[in-house]
Amino acid sequence: MRTKKVIRIAWQGLVRNKFRSLLTMLGVIIGVSAVIIMISVSAGTEATISDQISGLGTNLVFVYPNFSRGGFGKDVQNNSGGLVYDDAFAISDQINGVKGVVVEQNSSQMVKVGNITIDDGSILGTTADFPTVRDMDIASGRYFNQNEVDRKQKVAVLGSSLAEELFGEIPPVGQVVTVGSIKATVIGVFEEKGLVGEVDFDSRIYMPITVVLQKFTPSRLSKIMGDRVKMIYVSVDENAQMDDVIGQIELLLAKRHDVSLDSPDFMIQTQQDIIQTKEATTKAFRNLLAWVAAVSLIVGGIGIMNIMMVSVTERTREIGIRQAVGANPNDIRLQFLTEALLLSLVGGFIGVLVGIGGAWVFGILGDMRTVIVPSSILLAFGSAAAVGIFFGYYPANKAAQLDPIEALRHE
Repeated sequence: MRTKKVIRIAWQGLVRNKFRSLLTMLGVIIGVSAVIIMISVSAGTEATISDQISGLGTNLVFVYPNFSRGGFGKDVQNNSGGLVYDDAFAISDQINGVKGVVVEQNSSQMVKVGNITIDDGSILGTTADFPTVRDMDIASGRYFNQNEVDRKQKVAVLGSSLAEELFGEIPPVGQVVTVGSIKATVIGVFEEKGLVGEVDFDSRIYMPITVVLQKFTPSRLSKIMGDRVKMIYVSVDENAQMDDVIGQIELLLAKRHDVSLDSPDFMIQTQQDIIQTKEATTKAFRNLLAWVAAVSLIVGGIGIMNIMMVSVTERTREIGIRQAVGANPNDIRLQFLTEALLLSLVGGFIGVLVGIGGAWVFGILGDMRTVIVPSSILLAFGSAAAVGIFFGYYPANKAAQLDPIEALRHE
């Protein structure tokens, strides 16, 4: 039989029982749409993580303490196991290929301007390279320089939303804001940055880190050991080799902290390292979702096999007539296999539409970002076709093996 004729006959068989065919396809529809939606959720999560890490800046290296080396108590006694403010200066001055170095220290203080008071204002003490390293632009005024950091000048740069909340239509530059127990002069306002991860860059006050360390987060050990910091951000020049810069930083800090590279009291990661770590977590989640979707497809395939077995029983006499007029077992097998394949392909097509629409709606209405991956559509549709062939072969083969005489006698 010609292919077109086989497809036409198979299609007519499905159309005769529209509702039954739709119910049979339901398992495939759910399975295919589940594959697309679940992969889009996973891809969206990975894209969000990548954007958040990239939003911190470009070509960044993160240096942070490794307290697993001996615990906090042991580290304090040995004067090692943590980063100090001076480590950042050493990296900036002695490492080739470094574009900028930033140290940050967070604090929460009351912020007041006139009658407006914010009880727990977010304060970020940082250094002069902050705008360059963290890809932030000044909208008005300027950012504080290294001289102001060294001299512990009480100056502040405001995030865009905080500036509007405190001053409204009044130009903030030149105004005085009370932060905790000190008064600081506003010298600049950042352009809107938005949320990066869970941090709202626009609602913070940026001040010299020396002021924050002295006034808001003082330490009794700072005169002996230096001001401890939680992390140092290093921006690597685009023309420099990342691995070479990291190697230089490791050697420098190991020498400064008097530790070996086999057991350092610090750790270094790049943005790509963090992204890959996060992606490994989402990969496990994606695999779990893929198995759930695969089970849905298998259930759909079982439904196809079940309905095709019923169809073979119902059409036994028809099969006998076809055999009597010259149809051979391969023709019968091909006809029923085509019907099973059409069921899965039509179900797969509907499932693709439902999956794309569902992913889009989920991204609009839900809290999680979704990204439709074209390869997931091909994977889901191909899986549906494979399910149709696999689960349709047994009923088709059973139909092909029917005895013509017994089939004609069937009522």
